[in-house]
Amino acid sequence: MINVQDVQYIRLRAPDLDKMETFLSEFGMHRSARTDKALYMRGTDAEHTVHITELGEPAFLGMAFNAASEADLGVISELDGASDVLDNDEPCGGKKVILTDPDGLKVEIIHGINKLEAIPVKEVTPFNSGSRRRRVGPIVRSYPRPSQIKRLGHIVLRCGDFKGCEEFYRNKLGMLVSDFLYRGEEDNPGDNAAEFLRCNRGQEYTDHHTILVTDADEAGLGHVAFEVEDWNDLSVGHWHMQGTDYTHNFGLGRHILGSQLFDYWSDPWGNNHEHWTDGDLLNEDTEAGSFPLHTARDVQWAPPR
Repeated sequence: MINVQDVQYIRLRAPDLDKMETFLSEFGMHRSARTDKALYMRGTDAEHTVHITELGEPAFLGMAFNAASEADLGVISELDGASDVLDNDEPCGGKKVILTDPDGLKVEIIHGINKLEAIPVKEVTPFNSGSRRRRVGPIVRSYPRPSQIKRLGHIVLRCGDFKGCEEFYRNKLGMLVSDFLYRGEEDNPGDNAAEFLRCNRGQEYTDHHTILVTDADEAGLGHVAFEVEDWNDLSVGHWHMQGTDYTHNFGLGRHILGSQLFDYWSDPWGNNHEHWTDGDLLNEDTEAGSFPLHTARDVQWAPPR
């Protein structure tokens, strides 16, 4: 077992790379590379790639996680069914090991991904509250524009083999449970039907969840979530997306589990993409919670679905 450090990119397939690039640009990403067969998109952080689209029939193909070191790639390559340590021949570079999860998804463990110059983030100003005056002097004047995506934060997996998947991500990639979700009610809990899983980085605080595994009839993508700079950036991006023809799914709102402020939009093939900011941060000492299954979709506030 190793402890993966974060999720790096999602891998989708779509029949029109131009359409996908247009959507992702409106959503707040930037092209880092493109070939005849694939599109590579980045955020404002320095990592080369956070989203890959291969040309072909629409599909969710898999995702990549960061290894802490190249030595960890050697460890993970010893697992049954794992590839050798490979030189990554895609534009994002680095070295990787390829695994397959129990649902057949491609899981890449990557180290040494290429870095680019970070993109400056605009309109970052402190927030004033009733008891804290942090912005004194500067005036906020915002207009519709794409949100400024920083990085990939988490992926929600619908798992045909739920038990196999939760064991794979916990026991092979070292993830910790932030919250168990069970069927039944609080006075009569049943079996687990979902788990919020986070990376184990010891005492360092990390996102409440990096993946959510859910029990489903068949495997698929629930949604993929990208962190933006702050609440103002999320809201301005929502305003911008309302002026496009893309489908809005849900938001603005704040989740209960993870506490993120959120907004959801679909790409042209129905893949649900989330903007989020202001999520909970946990470390190895945080004990797992336990909640009824519906809590995964419950919100502290949001308009009706």
